[in-house]
Amino acid sequence: MNPESFAAGERRVSPAYVRQGCEARRAHEHLIRLLLEQGKCPEDGWDESTLELFLHELAVMDSNNFLGNCGVGEREGRVASALVARRHYRFIHGIGRSGDISAVQPKAAGSSLLNKITNSLVLNVIKLAGVHSVASCFVVPMATGMSLTLCFLTLRHKRPKAKYIIWPRIDQKSCFKSMVTAGFEPVVIENVLEGDELRTDLKAVEAKIQELGPEHILCLHSTTACFAPRVPDRLEELAVICANYDIPHVVNNAYGLQSSKCMHLIQQGARVGRIDAFVQSLDKNFMVPVGGAIIAGFNDPFIQDISKMYPGRASASPSLDVLITLLSLGCSGYRKLLKERKEMFVYLSTQLKKLAEAHNERLLQTPHNPISLAMTLKTIDGHHDKAVTQLGSMLFTRQVSGARAVPLGNMQTVSGHTFRGFMSHTDNYPCAYLNAAAAIGMKMQDVDLFIKRLDKCLNIVRKEQTRASVVSGAVGNKAEDADIEELALKLDDVLGDVGQGPAL
Repeated sequence: MNPESFAAGERRVSPAYVRQGCEARRAHEHLIRLLLEQGKCPEDGWDESTLELFLHELAVMDSNNFLGNCGVGEREGRVASALVARRHYRFIHGIGRSGDISAVQPKAAGSSLLNKITNSLVLNVIKLAGVHSVASCFVVPMATGMSLTLCFLTLRHKRPKAKYIIWPRIDQKSCFKSMVTAGFEPVVIENVLEGDELRTDLKAVEAKIQELGPEHILCLHSTTACFAPRVPDRLEELAVICANYDIPHVVNNAYGLQSSKCMHLIQQGARVGRIDAFVQSLDKNFMVPVGGAIIAGFNDPFIQDISKMYPGRASASPSLDVLITLLSLGCSGYRKLLKERKEMFVYLSTQLKKLAEAHNERLLQTPHNPISLAMTLKTIDGHHDKAVTQLGSMLFTRQVSGARAVPLGNMQTVSGHTFRGFMSHTDNYPCAYLNAAAAIGMKMQDVDLFIKRLDKCLNIVRKEQTRASVVSGAVGNKAEDADIEELALKLDDVLGDVGQGPAL
């Protein structure tokens, strides 16, 4: 509705009423105008009517939504299902052009504007989260692993002699595969144990650089957010090493954007040394569907080079999802989520510590990890080599997702490289343990229910171990079969049902 439309409406409805409606419309348009002028996330979140008005106004700017459009090309934004069209708010053309994911599409001005605004809002939020000197970023419709690969492929053209990527070990397959997929050889640097924590071996990193030669190293690939007892890499020291040897530095910041500590490490690393790009997941940090990531850095031309490396156009869905989410939350809403996550980390730590002590275990001391926690599983691991994995299975069947039961001595081959002690980030961690993380969006009831179900599972595992131990002893003493059966039945009466039982 433009001024002419409102004026025409006044001939049919009382002008006073029409003017009131016009003022209400202007309130929505004022928010949209501020967004387009400033390119920043609004302090307060928008209501759904403003959001839908904005998205509709953008969508009608794309040629597939023109009333008189006549498309005679091979890709004209045609959609067979009306449901699919509504799911995407009729943004059908995607983002970018064949040569650059950030380029403007002539026949999709609305989608192009959506892409530009989304990247601008995300840059604003990265600064809000703690990396104040970030220069540029863009949303890419790939998850973290493939986004890291894109960064490595971009660096290939700048360092043609490079063959290796220095990588402080983290036992997460996509990190390793991102380097192999790009055609490089990962040089795994084992972590060092300091107390309970696994930390970066800086001496080994520098020694390997000197051994291989800086010109043969594509980059150093470090990590922030990770599963305890591993903690974020020593980013400041690594950044200084990279600056000293003129080696690029790419940071896997998968779910670190939600952590002020991880973001501070990146900011400080860029201040004292060298960080070329840092990559973070959209779903883990903004609670949107899986499929997008943010590639950000401190040198705008290099980030633009990465965007130009992406071949072809791309899906607009991840950009649309994060745009809607940020406009719905506003800066105040996102800050509130970050604050609540910190509170949940403290609460989870307190409750897990109490539970661990009640079962003669302990919470591992990992003060440098701001998201993930771990408790030992020594008492159950010492009785049976499969008890740890059994505990993990029991939690999963009781609808506890995300917890990781990590046994000792696990072997795993990833893209031709065999890792000993896989999942524990080192060959020989002193004990088996269980992971849990306080990520953005976690609620107090999630923690309470997890603790309750974990407590029940630990009790069941111990009852089964006690029963097996007593029966095994009877067998060892050559007791009669009938006596053993009678003993087992009595144990069942004393110990109670050791079956799975209903999910709590």
